[in-house]
Amino acid sequence: MVLFRGASTAIVLSGLMLSGCVGPTVSEVFSMSEDRPDTQVQTGIGVNGYLWRATLDTLSFMPLQNADPWGGVINYDWYVNPQTPNERFKATVFILDTRLRADALNVSVTKEVRGADGQWTGAPVAAQTETDLENAILTKARQLNLSDAG
Repeated sequence: MVLFRGASTAIVLSGLMLSGCVGPTVSEVFSMSEDRPDTQVQTGIGVNGYLWRATLDTLSFMPLQNADPWGGVINYDWYVNPQTPNERFKATVFILDTRLRADALNVSVTKEVRGADGQWTGAPVAAQTETDLENAILTKARQLNLSDAG
């Protein structure tokens, strides 16, 4: 009981100390006041739109798990190729910049194989797989950019 009271006291005291910190309120952070010159309305997504669309198009064969257009992360769920039913792949794509650049993209692939017991276990991914996916996404993004420019 003493330990619980000590922990409770520590939490309450830290809350009181933090409440004394001066900073913007939640309403100030999210307000779009015209009298604040540093406030800019952000429209669209927080990453390069061509890389974003190209990723969704290129990996459309995989089930989409979730996507964060402001953080630039797209997670795909397990995909099993019908021709190789004992292998499955999962991918995560990180879009790291608002510019259309090769270093603004990172693809991570996870592979599992089904053993004789029916259990999935991790397996190494071919070294070129992630690079090939990155190149395919970049090629598609450049095509989308060119089609919008012309």
